[in-house]
Amino acid sequence: MDRRISRRHFIDGVAVAAAGAALGPRHAVPPAAGQAAAPGRAASPGRAVPHALPHAGHVPSARHAASRARRPSRARNLQGDTPDAVGVPHALRDGRFWERAGAPRPTGETYDLVVVGAGISGVTAAYAWAERDRGARVLVLDNYDDIGGHARRNEFRPAGRSGPLVGHGGARSLYAPSAWSPEGRGLLASLGVEVRGRRPDLYRSLGMREGVFCDRETFSADRLVVPDGPARRWVAELPVAARAREDLIRLLEDPPDWFPGLTDARKKEVLAGLTYTGFLREVCRAHPDVIAFCRTMPSAAWGYGADALGALDAWAESGPHAYPGFAGLRLDRSRPSPYNAARVARRWAAEDGDVPCFPEGNQALVRMMVARLVPGFAGSAAVEDITTTWFDYGALDRPANRVRFRLSSPVVLVRNDGPAETASSATVGYYDGGRVRTVRAGAVVMACWNMVIPYLLEDLPAEQKEAMRQAVKMPLVHATAQLRGWRAFREAGVHRVRFTGAYWVTAELAPPVSAGAYRCPSHPDEPIAVHLLHTPARRGLAPREAAVAGRRELLRTPYAPLEFGVREQLTRLLGPFGFDPARDIEGLTINRWGHGYAPEYVRPWDAFHPGGPFPAELARRRFGRVAIANSDSVPGADVDSAVRAAYRAVDELAPLSGPLGAA
Repeated sequence: MDRRISRRHFIDGVAVAAAGAALGPRHAVPPAAGQAAAPGRAASPGRAVPHALPHAGHVPSARHAASRARRPSRARNLQGDTPDAVGVPHALRDGRFWERAGAPRPTGETYDLVVVGAGISGVTAAYAWAERDRGARVLVLDNYDDIGGHARRNEFRPAGRSGPLVGHGGARSLYAPSAWSPEGRGLLASLGVEVRGRRPDLYRSLGMREGVFCDRETFSADRLVVPDGPARRWVAELPVAARAREDLIRLLEDPPDWFPGLTDARKKEVLAGLTYTGFLREVCRAHPDVIAFCRTMPSAAWGYGADALGALDAWAESGPHAYPGFAGLRLDRSRPSPYNAARVARRWAAEDGDVPCFPEGNQALVRMMVARLVPGFAGSAAVEDITTTWFDYGALDRPANRVRFRLSSPVVLVRNDGPAETASSATVGYYDGGRVRTVRAGAVVMACWNMVIPYLLEDLPAEQKEAMRQAVKMPLVHATAQLRGWRAFREAGVHRVRFTGAYWVTAELAPPVSAGAYRCPSHPDEPIAVHLLHTPARRGLAPREAAVAGRRELLRTPYAPLEFGVREQLTRLLGPFGFDPARDIEGLTINRWGHGYAPEYVRPWDAFHPGGPFPAELARRRFGRVAIANSDSVPGADVDSAVRAAYRAVDELAPLSGPLGAA
């Protein structure tokens, strides 16, 4: 438990483990000059990524050049919203940035399109624009040191494995892809991604199930329970009061009709006015231990707990993750209620749920798009190679590229050049680590967090700014621990566990997904990645208020307690089955996302749902040469939402192609 992770250093007062070769995420590098590129070729341990060339028109600061040239987050295992990534946005928010930034300095660069944000929506916008105009010059700017937003790739080099062990760092899977929009399905088709037939069942074939860990933070003792089979059998194992067992069995096996005499539509309307916790407490009169047992059921999917999840959306969940208490209502399931959240309603038209397609999660989609846009970025852009091929981040910002990506370059200003109604160009400024640089654009897609846009686009109408401030993302912390083996999980009979009240709400083995030459671990003695999720949203508040409160606390939390929490919680779960953290945890990466899921409009919190008007409709209005993307503008916390937003923004700007587009 107390084994040190080596080479610690500090960034803005936050302790960050810099880990040795086994711990640090690595990215493969391209072959030497004259050497053939081969998919799956691994990086040599001492090999360096070629330095990025300077931007045309200016000389970047030494600090900024170094940050762009290195492999993303290679030297540290705190990723995501690090102080380096969020320092400038926070200074803008607090009104401190321009006090010391100095006057912006033009680079002399001109682009047909500038995209603010290199997440899935931003990269899709660049990809869609390039599809329309193969000769267009496009610049994508981002404050992070990697592409993909919170679709991150975590990589480890465990001993005894021939290649890297790859895991996701936030965005894990594709949600209900069979019900995606034409734009989303078209993007998958253009990348060659096939989602049908992907049903990983390795763990189930080994008799491993999903479990619930009743932790001592919630109950009197720690106890692992597997809710499989008759409820009476496994409920008897819970460390809860006797009446709570009776209540839970009743809610699972034979709940009454809580609203006798009401029509189906009226029952759903009543549920729309309740949270799931409120339903259990006020309608079912369930024992407090039942409420505590169910508290974290929605946390992984929604970013908040049962005290904020709408009861109607809880009812809509069927199958193995069904919420107790609704069966007696006998509600019509042939179609969703108008009051259901959009993502819940989409499931009715879908043939699938969450579909993991790549070991690295959804960043594979981003890398495939970038590989098609930037010559020399990857050894292969093919779906079967993208997990194992080499990547050269030094190729992203070469002056010869038609499409360029400039990382660690937070945007600090966007403005139309003249009145929005008549402007023929726009100016975009970014901070390069030394001063503010500006470029000129024929069009701009804002694919960043919508709530930050009012600080960048200052002449935006006041009512549009206010609408944008409603897009408050749910914070998340995603930990990926590399284990020397997973026999303890096998002995426990679980591959995924929900905790009822501990810091990390879930712990699950990496989805058993292989891709091309990459093979997922299939034997319990092989190294594997285990993913843990923490949802900081504070209990007892509406989702947006809960997100703000949780984010503030999260950004004050140093790395050390996060690391210790992973070790301590896995030990409590797996210690009885032979797990030793000092021996079995060989690597750790923490991905901290203060701005994670884009929250959808949900009852009972959004009274305007489903009739409108919706804040996002006002927030995403084009403003002169500037269009608004990002999943916030839908809103929806999934890839299809981000993709739809990107294509809509490009469609809005395409008719404005003018002198810059022809230049």
